[in-house]
Parts: sequence; structure tokens; C-alpha cells
Amino acid sequence: MSSNLLKLPNGTEPVTNADEEVFLVYTALNQKPLNLTGPDGFHGLGHVDSRKDTLSIRFELTAPSQATPSAAAESKSASRSRKGKSARKTRREETPHVIEIELTQDKTALRSRKGDTGSVLWRASIAFAQAILQQHRFPPSKPLVDKDLLRESHVLELGAGTGLLSIALSACTKSYTATDIAPLVPLIRKNVALNFVGWTQNTKPPEGSPGSNISVEELDWEILLSLPPTGRSRYYPTPPEPDAKWDLVLIVDCIYHPSLLPALVETIETVSTAGQTWALVIVELRQEDVVREFLEIWLNKGTWRLFRVDGLLDLPYTIWACQKYA
Repeated sequence: MSSNLLKLPNGTEPVTNADEEVFLVYTALNQKPLNLTGPDGFHGLGHVDSRKDTLSIRFELTAPSQATPSAAAESKSASRSRKGKSARKTRREETPHVIEIELTQDKTALRSRKGDTGSVLWRASIAFAQAILQQHRFPPSKPLVDKDLLRESHVLELGAGTGLLSIALSACTKSYTATDIAPLVPLIRKNVALNFVGWTQNTKPPEGSPGSNISVEELDWEILLSLPPTGRSRYYPTPPEPDAKWDLVLIVDCIYHPSLLPALVETIETVSTAGQTWALVIVELRQEDVVREFLEIWLNKGTWRLFRVDGLLDLPYTIWACQKYA
């Protein structure tokens, strides 16, 4: 797969210093008033609604409004000839394309299973999915992800949680593998099965059917870190195509607990291939020191180029696009 999967704006400067980067993003965050209290009453955590057992997620993809020369001319003529009447619309209107997804949450696990934050849906996943789906359906002049190359890409998601992104984005990819700790694998499979006919905990629909390119696998970062480097390839999942490598690794709202950061960075490093793999890290800006530590650990690897992607998501979210080069 081409290394041109992600298209960064011209002049995008690499991130080389964690302190400087944290200063820039948190200065911008502190200058923007935000209401971070969710419908479940929790402030600043990022749950969608941790009180509910099920959620209905709706994505509306709308074509950008554009005036055509003929429509503009027709409207001008109409307004001159029929004073006092409403002029005809100068912009094309198109019915939004709607994607609806049903998700089950395990709200009990959130409160009873230590360290389990993936059993409920987080707002960052919805914001990221909306942005990628919008660009995929109606490509702007400078999209972040090349639509045609993504269609031929193998995507690996770390910390997939409820599995929303696999359900929402799998149709845009060649293959999509959602991973998380073992206790969350049944929840992800259940949600995939809720949204794709033929999917069950143990079976997948026929090849070519919607959802047939989704795989759900266990990948515990701490287990991977505990293994000797020579034995790690037998633990983490590989693309379903023989000899293929991961083209894109997604890490969405997984930067929250300092103790997990070394294992997360080592997992990203291990599953990625120099010159091919891009990683997209989407962060909801919470604890400044945790984000700083994550960036320091990753930059100290010395094998990645990191770039901040501005404009795709609004604050409090930040995106770093990273390509492995060694």
C-alpha cells in the first residue's frame, strides 16, 4: 500500500518537542469555553451517556452547498421578473445520507471492572467517525485520508471499546480489525452482530457482504509488552491477506492512564511497518501531564514522524498523524 494514504496540508511541521506541543494545544483549549458535561451528568470524562444499556447513533452526511452558474443566473432572472416574490434557491439541496448504528453498552463493567473504560461509548469516537464519513461521502479538495487508497487498506484499531468505529468505517476499507482486552471482545462482537446480518459471536457473513471484512480480536497492550520481542508477532493479529501489513492503526481516546502509556506506545511500534504504516491518534484533551508523557515516550522511540492535524475536529479533540520511518 502507498505511504500516501494520509494527505497532510502543505507546510505541516513535525512535532519534535513534547513540552512545546502540549503548551500549544492546551493554550488553544484554555482560550475556548467548552461545556464538557455529558447527559449522564459526568463532567469532562467524555462518555456519551453511561446510564443507558443501548444507544442509537445517527450520522448525517450532507453535501456542501454549492451554487451552480445556471441556478444563479436563473435566480437572478426570476428576482428581476417577479418582484415581491421569493427568489428561487441558488444552492442545490440534497437529502442527507444517514447512517444509523445500534450499540450495546456494559455500564455495570464501567463501575465494577477495574480499568474498564471501553465498555461504554465515548464522544471522541462519534466525532472522528462523523468527520471521516463526511469526507469519504463528499470528498473535499484536500481530504485527510485518500478515499481510494483507504478502500485498499488494512486497518487495525487499538482499544476499540464498543466497536463503533469498526461498524461505521469498515465499508470504507479493505479490512478492519477491532481489538481490545479479552473482557471487551464479546461486547464488540455483539455490537457488530447487531448491525450486520450474518454476524454472530462465532461466524461472519459471506465474503463481500456488509461487515464481512470486520474481525474482532484480543490485543492487550500490557500482555504484548510483557512478551519478548521475538514472540510478539505470534500474539497480535495480522491482516487477513497473506503477507500484508497494517496500513493504518487507529488509536481513538486511549490516552488516559499513565500506567498504560509505555505498553500502548510499544504496541503501536510493534504492529507497524516502516515506510508503510500510518497511525492516527485522536485525543480528548484532559490531563495535561498524561498527554505530555505520551508524546515524550513516543518521540523518544526515534522511529516516527509526528504531525498535528488541525481543522478536522474541533477542541477539545486533537489529532496526531504519525508515520513510522525506521
